Amino acid sequence: MNSRTATEDAEWALRCDLAAVFRVAARLNWNEQIGNHNSLMLPGDAPAFLINPRGMLFREITASSLIVCDLDGRVLRGHGELRKVAFAIHARIHLRHPAAACVLHVHPQYLTALSLLENGRLEMVHHNNLLLNGRIAYDDDGFAPAVDVAEGDRIANALDGRSILVMRHHGVTVVGPTPHDAFDELYMAERTAMYQMTASASGGRLGALPPPQRPPHRGAWGEVMDARLHLNAWRRVLDREEPDYAT
Repeated sequence: MNSRTATEDAEWALRCDLAAVFRVAARLNWNEQIGNHNSLMLPGDAPAFLINPRGMLFREITASSLIVCDLDGRVLRGHGELRKVAFAIHARIHLRHPAAACVLHVHPQYLTALSLLENGRLEMVHHNNLLLNGRIAYDDDGFAPAVDVAEGDRIANALDGRSILVMRHHGVTVVGPTPHDAFDELYMAERTAMYQMTASASGGRLGALPPPQRPPHRGAWGEVMDARLHLNAWRRVLDREEPDYAT
């Protein structure tokens, strides 16, 4: 018999989704050893968010290993500590962008490589760019790690109402209202960067698409893409091959 409350059940479902995102990110080699962090605001009156504790590999994360922290960086529930950089980035984005319930901060190969280029930008060359490019902000002023609130606020401001932040010299942060929205948008952005960086490495000239004929979509990614279905598909794989993620 299930003795959990409806609130606890809702939190558990969110924990399982976020744990799945960690496991898939590990498979896709998006994160930096025991670094990088993904967070998710929990429903309720008191602001609190789920996040990975310091020192765990993404492939070790389970639904129950995620800690709950408040926006001042205090660990409210769970075992482990909140990494200083994770607090500086995630708490300040959650505070300044209430619609950004899920915040994914990782260093995937191709978006990170793009961030290392002088004036690195996603060009209008692939069909994906027609949807993605208007959703991307570029932070060209990140010259040091985020170790304090001031830098976290600067990063939060750099998002400028968009959902993807390519962080110069660093990596990428993607936000969304749910784990599946943020995950699918990050997945698409990284694949699109892969196509561009691979084509550029050939030495040939990129062929530009004409400007899009309609305004870019600024709402939830899943309103126009199969974000929920994508994460569900990965969860079926994890259920077969890494079922402990949901424990």
